[in-house]
Amino acid sequence: MTSLARHQLSPAETGPALRALCEWTPADAPAGGLHPGDVGWLLRLDDAAVHLWTDGEVPVAVGFLDGPVLRVTATPDADPGALAADAEELVPGNDWSDGLPVPGWEPEQEESWLVLSWTPRPVASRAEPVGAAMTADRVLVHREAFAGSTFTVERHRTMMRSPAAGLACETLVRTPAGEPAAAATGWFAGRGRCGLLEPVGTHADHRGHGYGRDAVLGTCAALARRGASAVAVMTPSANGAAVALYRSAGFTVVRENRDWARPR
Repeated sequence: MTSLARHQLSPAETGPALRALCEWTPADAPAGGLHPGDVGWLLRLDDAAVHLWTDGEVPVAVGFLDGPVLRVTATPDADPGALAADAEELVPGNDWSDGLPVPGWEPEQEESWLVLSWTPRPVASRAEPVGAAMTADRVLVHREAFAGSTFTVERHRTMMRSPAAGLACETLVRTPAGEPAAAATGWFAGRGRCGLLEPVGTHADHRGHGYGRDAVLGTCAALARRGASAVAVMTPSANGAAVALYRSAGFTVVRENRDWARPR
């Protein structure tokens, strides 16, 4: 790399990073630490910061800090050493890197992530697309599915006003009584490219009835109708319930990922 530069983008400025990630997304399960959908989900936050590395004027990597983890996807011909040397400025207090090998760091041994992939096929699902009038129900499901969630209606609206809004596909599943039971957000990366599920949740009061599976299948089908070649999802290997859900929906495990960890 002759002139590597890192640019910190505000949410409104993330269009170039999203376009680059879409271009780098393959037809099968995405490599690296980021799919454009990961950035899309991040953009629910007003203070989200996305980093775009360029070589001259050409994008070569995109990343952001996800708590203690630096998540990065780079082009195949990017210089990982140069990227890692620059990224060290971002991770002085961070202990993990997802998608960018950092010299001297080692693969995380205590936790791994499974990457699962779904191939488009005919499905039956009770899921319905999430319209503006359903935002509160979609947010309710997420908050009841994930303890401590800070997701709000306003944050959903922020996400849907962001440059990633056009990539989002959301579905909601209700109980026979009409109560919101499960929801999933999918992200499109372009025709012939792999989509992503992020996030998926079932209301704690309605688990065990297949609602989560319907939300997953409904969102996968919506992405396939737009032209996605496959749909990927990532979950901790130790999350047996999530792995079972995705397997029941027809996902297969394609690989196991481990973060790079700072030596302790």
